[in-house]
Amino acid sequence: MPIDAKRSRLSFQKLGRELTKLTKKPAPEHVHKFRTHSRRVEAVLSEVVLERHRNDEKLLKLLARLRKKAGKVRDLDVQIGCLRSLKAPQANGHKSQLMNALVEERTQREKKLAKAFDPQTAAEIRKRLKRSAREISIPKDSEPLALTLSKLANLGNGSGTLSEKTLHQYRIIGKRARYVAELDGDDPQARRIIEQLKRMQDVIGDWHDWLKLTEKAERLLGDVRQSALVAMLRNVTQAKFRQSVQVVTELRGGLFAGLAKRGPVGALQKPAAKSQAQAAA
Repeated sequence: MPIDAKRSRLSFQKLGRELTKLTKKPAPEHVHKFRTHSRRVEAVLSEVVLERHRNDEKLLKLLARLRKKAGKVRDLDVQIGCLRSLKAPQANGHKSQLMNALVEERTQREKKLAKAFDPQTAAEIRKRLKRSAREISIPKDSEPLALTLSKLANLGNGSGTLSEKTLHQYRIIGKRARYVAELDGDDPQARRIIEQLKRMQDVIGDWHDWLKLTEKAERLLGDVRQSALVAMLRNVTQAKFRQSVQVVTELRGGLFAGLAKRGPVGALQKPAAKSQAQAAA
């Protein structure tokens, strides 16, 4: 299906609005939406447009730096939520100790995030977003969804075993594939792919959040022999890892395998060398 140009530009507008909210208060929902919309913009500029300009490159660099800081705050919000949901009567005060450490780190990360989103930086991002949205050039016959999912299908094909590293790759590339799929408008196949990718993204993301929480608990409290809480967290993380493997295996054997046989369709051409005029823009 051809890319919906209006929908692709909408991602730039939504990111601009979330940026305004985030500069006022880095609340959890604003941090999350900023990261999501910035990834959608990145997917458009990296996978869809025919050629990126210097303005696009600078915009991507700015967004990557700020998304990393926002990601650290978002990760802590999720980890705090995970820990709160865990019933640990045998934790001997370790749950409170870990919670206090997470809350304290979250406070420090929020201060750094607020400092990074200074008015000058926010104004520059808005300016570059508007310019990128105006200059978007999308080939009418391109099928970036097929190209992106074909890349995803090739992950792990050389081995029947899914490792933590491979799962993380599926999580990262799956997000971008999903955001590109959303640009296909109301196409039934796109909706089906979006649902499958979202399920995979949610399950793997849940495992990854618990994994990071477990690693922090181990650094603070010691291993399973020293902390009942760490033992509980490990058990939860292992269960979620198995669930993630099952979901990816099902999708790789169905959706991804079918797309791999089909092969990359409508692959975008690599951008030509930048002209002097573009380099000076």
